[in-house]
Amino acid sequence: MKQHNDHSVILEVRDLTVAYGKVEALHKVSLTIRRGEIVTVIGPNGAGKTTLLSALMGLLPAGGEIVYMGHAKSREREVEYLVRHGMTLVPEKRELFAEMSVEDNLLLGAFDRYRTGHRDQMETMDEVFEIFPRLEERRTQLAGTLSGGERQMLAMGRALMAKPKLLMLDEPSLGLAPLIIKEIFRIISELKQTGVAILLVEQNARAALQIADYGYVLETGEVSLAGPSKELAADQRVIDAYLGLGHKR
Repeated sequence: MKQHNDHSVILEVRDLTVAYGKVEALHKVSLTIRRGEIVTVIGPNGAGKTTLLSALMGLLPAGGEIVYMGHAKSREREVEYLVRHGMTLVPEKRELFAEMSVEDNLLLGAFDRYRTGHRDQMETMDEVFEIFPRLEERRTQLAGTLSGGERQMLAMGRALMAKPKLLMLDEPSLGLAPLIIKEIFRIISELKQTGVAILLVEQNARAALQIADYGYVLETGEVSLAGPSKELAADQRVIDAYLGLGHKR
């Protein structure tokens, strides 16, 4: 059992179980994420990957233990507490405000920090524009007029406006062209230099394992394999199931 005082551990999940009625969607899932580390969860559609993110965010009732930043999560202070303490989720649907400009969407990402007395949103926006120069070019454009890749960049940029300690990404490559996917994954890879911990949930196992430090394979709600990404990418079971020639995604 790891000590709670290991400050490099951002998130420690033990035996996480989520049930919809009598059906278990997640069964005793355990994982660890450290500062400046990319951890990926790969697996087929319907394996429980999005359920896992929702449970971690406190959006679903779950059994087991979730220790975030050294504090066991309690029912009373779930979503708001986690957001306030730097846990940020970029959902698969990206959930942007189409009728608002790129800049205003970004500013909304800093709203909680603003509300708690921080006034660094313009500096943070400059940092986001350094990571995503294309967003700066489009700063006055309405979010609804952006391409799919630009919308994904905006969703990630908006999440970064909150200065997260843990950034959770749900299927960031979904529906994007291969060249754009490459660009998104290059950016995710660079983000870890800032010290943020990244939990990457992805169907594109090949791309995810290339940039992650550690990986978990989630199948029918259970972790079937786990290990350093290089080891997983070389594991025959992973190759057959997710990296074989027949698997474009």
